[in-house]
Amino acid sequence: MSEISAASVMALRKKTGLPMMDCKSALAEAEGNEDKAVEILRKRGLQLNAKRSDRETSFGRFGLYIGLNKPAGAMVELQCESAPVTSNEEFIALANDLARAYAENGSVQTADELLALPSKVVAGKTLGEVKDDLFNRIREVFNIGRMARIDGATGGYSHNSGTVAGVLLGVTGGTDELAKDVAMHVAAMRPSALSVEDLPADAVAKEREILKAAALAEGKPEAIVEKMVEGRLRNFYAERVLLEQPFVKDDKQSVGKYAKSQGMTVTKFVHWELGR
Repeated sequence: MSEISAASVMALRKKTGLPMMDCKSALAEAEGNEDKAVEILRKRGLQLNAKRSDRETSFGRFGLYIGLNKPAGAMVELQCESAPVTSNEEFIALANDLARAYAENGSVQTADELLALPSKVVAGKTLGEVKDDLFNRIREVFNIGRMARIDGATGGYSHNSGTVAGVLLGVTGGTDELAKDVAMHVAAMRPSALSVEDLPADAVAKEREILKAAALAEGKPEAIVEKMVEGRLRNFYAERVLLEQPFVKDDKQSVGKYAKSQGMTVTKFVHWELGR
């Protein structure tokens, strides 16, 4: 066959984003057929991905699909090998694409099922194919970590400086801006429960015992110890319970009271930090 032209190599490189020599080699193997060359490059990428699959993916970000006007929201953890990739526009788009697909397909149970769904960003390709193509260009392994989905209106926040964190918030009422503010509060203050009732009973009982023993050691009369303990428990709740924490944007009110004053009720939250 005739020699592969530079124009053909450039066209394939523009289409795939892969190095010139890889494109030229694939075109030569495909005898100049661009579609066959694309398939050859994809297969080579899959083979390389398999060889590198055991590499550590300790970096990443949380993709989000949220909104008070949407029937469901979701958060998906997308992991990679290095910090610079987390700010790559295609990587960010893939993370959010995964979250949208998960929000819109509540029957999905596994990462493989999620990757089999069609991409909303790249027409005609599955999320798995988009992921493989991105690996082929960046040459880093990507893994899907945790996935969370909440039916109904949602807010959220993804923090990607220093500690990488993601928050998905279930709400009723309010506004998208308020939901984001509460999600940012969650990322900053790290509550362990939504309400007092959601705290583990044994943890509350243990704290009550500690506070009671401390009050008695102070020489307080037993008649008022119980009231003192209940009062001091409020500090315990304010440290751990989202709805009881002072709101970071108005610390004169708790998160629960502030949200209520704005017509919003927080019904659920998921807070993850990368690697934890």
